[in-house]
Formats: sequence, C-alpha cells, structure tokens
Amino acid sequence: MNPRIGELTFLEQLAQRYKLPVPEFLSEPVSQSKLKEKLEQWGAGIVKPDVLSGKRGKAGSVIKVEKEHEALKALREVAATEVNGMQPRAAYIVQSVPADLEIYTSIGYNSHSLSPAFTVSLKGGMDVESIADKHKVTVPLNVFQGLNAYQASEALNTLGLTGKLNSRLSMVFVNLWDMFISTGMLSCEVNPWRVTKSGQIFVCDFKATFDENNFKAKDLGLHWPEYPTVETKFESEMNAWAASSHQGQAHVSPLGGKKILPVLFGGGASTIIIETLAQLGGDPIFLSDFGGNPPYERMKKTAAICFDHHLHSCELLLLLGGKANNTLIDETFSAIADALQECVDAKGPVNIPVVVGRGGAHLVQGIEILKKTLDNLRLPHVIFGPDTPITLVAEYAASIVRQGDKQAKGARS
Repeated sequence: MNPRIGELTFLEQLAQRYKLPVPEFLSEPVSQSKLKEKLEQWGAGIVKPDVLSGKRGKAGSVIKVEKEHEALKALREVAATEVNGMQPRAAYIVQSVPADLEIYTSIGYNSHSLSPAFTVSLKGGMDVESIADKHKVTVPLNVFQGLNAYQASEALNTLGLTGKLNSRLSMVFVNLWDMFISTGMLSCEVNPWRVTKSGQIFVCDFKATFDENNFKAKDLGLHWPEYPTVETKFESEMNAWAASSHQGQAHVSPLGGKKILPVLFGGGASTIIIETLAQLGGDPIFLSDFGGNPPYERMKKTAAICFDHHLHSCELLLLLGGKANNTLIDETFSAIADALQECVDAKGPVNIPVVVGRGGAHLVQGIEILKKTLDNLRLPHVIFGPDTPITLVAEYAASIVRQGDKQAKGARS
C-alpha cells in the first residue's frame, strides 16, 4: 500500500528540507531536564501521539502541559493509548503556538481533470467536512508549472485575506507545493497552519500519502516509520488471503470508519476516493485496493471476507474504480455478486443502498450480472459508467450517508 506519514515524520525529516516553518518539538527519548528547559522557553507544550489517525484531539490524546512532570506523565500515557483503534508509534511534544488565525490547506490529485489541485480555507482547525464551500477556494494546477505565489495570493484574496500576511503565506504555500511534487506525494494536508498575532506562521499538523510507484518517493532517502498494528480478525484474514497469491490485489488499511464499505479498485484511484469520502463525511471503514485483474475465485473470496465482516453493520456498499485497462468487469462483478448473494443467504437480508462506478472491458455484461443480484436482494442501487469521475461518485455516496444521518437525527428528536 502507499506509504503514509504523520506530523512527527514531517517535523523530523521534511520540514527543514523544504523550508516550511514549524514549532520546536521534542520526541522520545527525552530527559526531564530538557523538557524543563523547553517548557520554560515555550510557556506550554502540546503532547501528541504519532499515529496515522485523524481526530486525535477528539480522542483525548492531545494534551497541553506547562510543567515537566506533567509532560513526562502525558508522554507515557499518550504513547500507550489507542486512537480510533490504532496504537501510536511514539509520543512527542511540540511548542504551543497561540493562534490569531488558523488556516487549512490540502494538495491532491483530481481524477476529473487528471491534475493536482490546491485547496485553502481560513477556517482551519475545524473538521474538513464542516467547512462550507463558500469558505474554501480550490485552485486547479498544471502539474508541470505547479503552484505559484500569484495563484496562492489570489486564492487568499478571494477569502478576504490581504496585505503582508497574504504575501508571506503565499510564499510558504509555494514551498508546500515544492515538497508535494518533489517527493511523489499523492496528497498532503496541513490542518491547521497557525498564525500568531505578530504574524509568525507555523505548520501545526500534517499528514501525507505517497505514491509507492513514483520514483521520487522511492529515492527520497526517508526513514519510513513502522507503525504498530492492532489487527482485527478481518485484517488478519484479509492479510493472509492477500499473501496467498500475487494474482490480483487484496489490500486493506483500516480507517476506523463505520458507515461506507468501500470495495475499490486501483491504488491511486482508491486513495482519491477515500480522501473524498473522508472529507465529505462518508466515514469509510477502510482503504482498499482490489485491482490487478483478479480471477473469479480470487475476487469472490476477497469480496466474501469484506461482506462477512462488514456488510450487516455498514450503511452503504460502494463498488468503485476507474476505467480498467486489463481487468474483465464481468468476471469481477460476477464474483462480487455471488459473494454478496451467499453472504445474505448465510447471515440474513440487509437493507442498504449500493453505489457502483466502473469502466473497462465487458462492462455492460458485468453490470447486467450485478444488477440482477441487486434486484433479487431488493437492494436500492445507482450505477455510474466510466464517463462519471470517481470523485463525483464518491461525493454522491457520501451525500447518501449524510442524508441518512440527518433522517436518523430527525427521528430521534
């Protein structure tokens, strides 16, 4: 799977290299005397877990400290506390930065334009899905020309930020782009940039996903962190199945979600789909990649494992991928349909919507096979063809989940 990093790896290995301003930090092992020295300089520090999970603050694992004994205790506790089912690799402490302004930015690939895009909002620090469209600006980028200071400045102007701070932010946003394109990233997010009253700018949280097939990522010389895993029965079963054959991929990476069961195809496409779902409140259960032209039996068992563990607890089934070059869609959909039917026969009926988007050889035959099973199981479904961008299909799936949440809240009230 595509490697990911969190804030600590960024602080240690990338920030200085690409001239991105960050607060001071200390990572374990750290002495009490060093903690005391730094806390006296900073006034306060923030203890965080090095874990590949969002919403660390909501999980209670981000702790503000002012004294060294508080910091030592927090570092021990945070390092030992699971965050959304994931075990931290370590704990670290960063300088507390009082913010006069918080800013959100992200860079990722848009599957519709087949090019990167830069997004910025002056509402940083909030959940991304909570930021209204009117408070965000997205700038499509030419992959060869990249982001320049003028484009960044215009985006900030649109949001109402002018003056010297606009100019300084525009320059560091260009440095962020330079890092993105130079390292082979698929996506990166800063949430938030914190700006002090004196106008100092700091990157205060960071995460990124790299393209494992991009030579730039391979030649970085980064020390890729190994994060401890707490494997569920589902992960253990899928990992064993993935290792049993190299014909057809069967890769999953848990995300801690509960709502959308994503059966996805294509490494880069899968990442874009999951990013879209996560940003729009889709709450995907895991990141998956089931491409690589899997034969019928391979795909059927892969789908059966997913359905056995998650079909009866999810809120929506998403079958989505880009236009396949080599995968036979009728064989793939036939395997998924048979696995779906057998799961329902064995464990009872389900009543969830199904959203499908795919393209490739034998697509019409594959849709006919899948639709017959969905009709037989009386599952409401919407099927998109290859002309619809995968991001729009993902947006549609997320909107169904959000609508279901609103209806549930209305029924409770």
